[in-house]
Amino acid sequence: MQIAVISDLHLGPGDGSDSFGHDDATFERFLQRLEANFDRVVLLGDIWETLTSERPYAPVEGLRRAKEAHPNLARRFEKDKYLYVHGNHDWVARRIDRAPAELIIDNGGPRILFTHGHHHDLLIRRARWLSECLVWLGGWAKRLNLSAIYRIGYHVDTWLSQPSGHLTLDSFQRWALALAGQRSADVVVTGHTHIAHRNEHQGRIYLNSGSCSEGALSYLAIDTTHSRYEVLAA
Repeated sequence: MQIAVISDLHLGPGDGSDSFGHDDATFERFLQRLEANFDRVVLLGDIWETLTSERPYAPVEGLRRAKEAHPNLARRFEKDKYLYVHGNHDWVARRIDRAPAELIIDNGGPRILFTHGHHHDLLIRRARWLSECLVWLGGWAKRLNLSAIYRIGYHVDTWLSQPSGHLTLDSFQRWALALAGQRSADVVVTGHTHIAHRNEHQGRIYLNSGSCSEGALSYLAIDTTHSRYEVLAA
């Protein structure tokens, strides 16, 4: 089976807070190429930005407005070829779109676990309300053209999530591979950090699909028949 993985699009409401950073028609052509070359396309969380509505704590409204702002992409993601796993910015999709927190593909080859990765974050586990409040404030900072404040927070968060090639220095990878062990998976695939990465440790493979927001365009190509795993940028 050929599987493509994309994550962290953060498709928003189409106003100044929208962090997608792509022309929808151009991105749809990219999706058409994935559909033509892969059996499945996994949407690995934070596909929609539902936490930056004008009103605080209104994720249902946020999801609705994001889909209205990007209707062609929303319709495309409903095709059978797509498999959707929710993240922390689109957690409401578990209820509205029945998107699970985890997905396992095991078709006789390697057993692969897909999960966004936000469950690792202490702030999200202990005070999700605070995490979501900070995201909402960041959205308003962008609407008010205070992008410098938003960018500082974004880059600090990205720096803190920087993966290490040495497993002992990277708690995110340790967590992901431990989860793979609990699920008896050979491969664990995550998003969340916005940094595409591959690592191997004690017979298991860690993969991160990177990000398709802020104009970035990275994805994973997985060939389960030949056990091939590539981190790619389009």
